[in-house]
Amino acid sequence: MAETRKINPWLKVALEFGPLLVFFAVFSKFKDHTVHLGATDYGGFVIATAVFVPLLAIATAVQWRLTGKLAAMQIATLVLVVVFGGLSIWFNDPTFFKMKPTLIYLLFAGALGLGLARGKPWLELVMGEALPMRHEGWMILTKRFTALFLALAVANEVIWRTMSEQAWVNFKTFGLTGILFLFVLSQNGVMTRYAIEKTDDAPEA
Repeated sequence: MAETRKINPWLKVALEFGPLLVFFAVFSKFKDHTVHLGATDYGGFVIATAVFVPLLAIATAVQWRLTGKLAAMQIATLVLVVVFGGLSIWFNDPTFFKMKPTLIYLLFAGALGLGLARGKPWLELVMGEALPMRHEGWMILTKRFTALFLALAVANEVIWRTMSEQAWVNFKTFGLTGILFLFVLSQNGVMTRYAIEKTDDAPEA
């Protein structure tokens, strides 16, 4: 098995969040404009999607080339972005791309839920190397991530169906990222309590 190579943390952040910020910037620039290509008029949302899809593919390929490894979630996300982003571009319909986060979070929740049903916290496969914890801790954290992903799927559906494109783009760019960041911070108690370095018995959650 090829050894995973570490890269500069700031470069990693740029590769993971750069394409999303470019999507936001392109949408903001073209949201009130129509671009005529061939015999078709494209709105700012589809133009931004057409920029985002290949940019994410390039960034993911660069990260794989530099680290020698991609997480299963990264691969699943890229596949769904290419499929649903491509459908939005092909049919000139933003709906497909707006539905993509819902399907991604349902996929994540379903995968984690399946692991929980088998007594296997599959979240550990993704985060275990960076965050060593006992089995009990991973079970608790996996249950909470499963609930979070289900909630995010519902939130995405509500927002894209009832609010403006600008509201959805803001939610996609900053809201989802902020929610995930704050959620991880809020789980510090579990991560500390069940850390492998502890030798005493873990209290009940």
